[in-house]
Amino acid sequence: MDSADAVVQDRKPIKVDKVRIIKHWTKERRAKAIPRDLVIDQRGLGYLKWPDGSLRPHGHDISPEITPNGHSISPFASGRGGRGGGKKSSDKTPPSISNMDPAEGTTIGESHTFEATVTDSGGVASVTFKIQKNDSTYVNSFPAGQSFGGVWGANFHGFTNGGWKWWVEAQDRAGNVRISTTVNFSVNTGPANVPVSHDEWTAGGIIQTASGRLYFEMPDDATLSTWSGYVCSATVADDEGTAGRSLIITAAHCVYDDVNKKFARNALFIPNQAGTTGRGLDGNCGNDPMGCWIPSFGVVDVRWTDETFPDNMAWDYAFYVVPDEDAHVGTSASSDALDVAAQSLTLSFTQPSFDFTHALGYSYSEDPKFMYCADNLTNEPMYGRNWWLEICGLTGGSSGGPWVLPMDTTSGSGPIIGINSWGLVIGGYNLPGMAGSKLYGTSAECVFDAAKEAVVSSSPAQGEAGVAVTCP
Repeated sequence: MDSADAVVQDRKPIKVDKVRIIKHWTKERRAKAIPRDLVIDQRGLGYLKWPDGSLRPHGHDISPEITPNGHSISPFASGRGGRGGGKKSSDKTPPSISNMDPAEGTTIGESHTFEATVTDSGGVASVTFKIQKNDSTYVNSFPAGQSFGGVWGANFHGFTNGGWKWWVEAQDRAGNVRISTTVNFSVNTGPANVPVSHDEWTAGGIIQTASGRLYFEMPDDATLSTWSGYVCSATVADDEGTAGRSLIITAAHCVYDDVNKKFARNALFIPNQAGTTGRGLDGNCGNDPMGCWIPSFGVVDVRWTDETFPDNMAWDYAFYVVPDEDAHVGTSASSDALDVAAQSLTLSFTQPSFDFTHALGYSYSEDPKFMYCADNLTNEPMYGRNWWLEICGLTGGSSGGPWVLPMDTTSGSGPIIGINSWGLVIGGYNLPGMAGSKLYGTSAECVFDAAKEAVVSSSPAQGEAGVAVTCP
């Protein structure tokens, strides 16, 4: 049975424009859909990562920097440059040290990535991290490695409960030395949570019924003459009783093309596709647990539309609006309202604790499995505008999936604190780790509130099916 056959299986007829979208997403088109997978390289340039591993420049025309093996450029190089031989330098200014993580008063777990921004106009020669437990006279001394934008870091394991302190010693190429202030932090190893890089979610629950695969198209260039199919992940959000619609939260890069400056078209959402009785890419809405749902339009922050990735990474969150009528096709659902049929997760706009966090999504390579990673939440170290899960190995297609903290693994539920956003590449090779868009301290709540009320034309022009919201 193809997607056209699935149209007649719905409980009530849907509008012609929605039927067209269902018919559009044939098995062949779904199979050709590309994960909209954004990455940043060691130069700070944004790329779209294709399924074959190739990188396509995003918003620029600079070719990716590919190395013959993944270790010829290291995210944590030794950083031990020369000490400024030759003529004696007139430089008397030591390096500057800032953005130390962990910060004063922070509580960390058994392991943590320590980072600090160290810069010097003449070049930094070495950075050393000094770590001491409060009840000990012994000082641990470790060399740090340089990553991006002046950030130096090192990962440490084996911390024990109690009070600790640390400081940074940095030397520039002229021999000038700076010692930072001492930062106090505490360690609470808590329950033994085991980090997970990339595994199938088998606990079920609301997180599985509310999350799904998202298909859509975006233009190949500004002429809008050709469009390509993409795939992301998304989750039904608790819209606090908003009448007449349901909201699904995803990444802004799955809603609005920030290069060609147009909204996506032909969006199709399939909740709990992991529960299909067919194949994930078979084009049949009749064998998915709740069928397929057709969003009407998207809502993003205007700053996502004005800038281009990675400059707009702080606003990589968005919503699709799904009407409560004329939006469902395929397997009969318990309600015409998506948030009733699939259930929903609450959004948390408050400061989360830096604790064990689950990120989930439909990795393209694992179709149709629902995948997850889990690790202690930290701040993204290079730009400081996103959350970060250090060992996360979710692959393309998981963009837009939810970050849940805390996760109740018995009910498969919890508040969403962020959204899968982007990853890192060095010399063309993937690095572990995933950045997540922050809902706390951003305009996310403003965009959410706007999505509850926003309207667009019933027949929008190509690339205009959306609203860009101006938020404080």
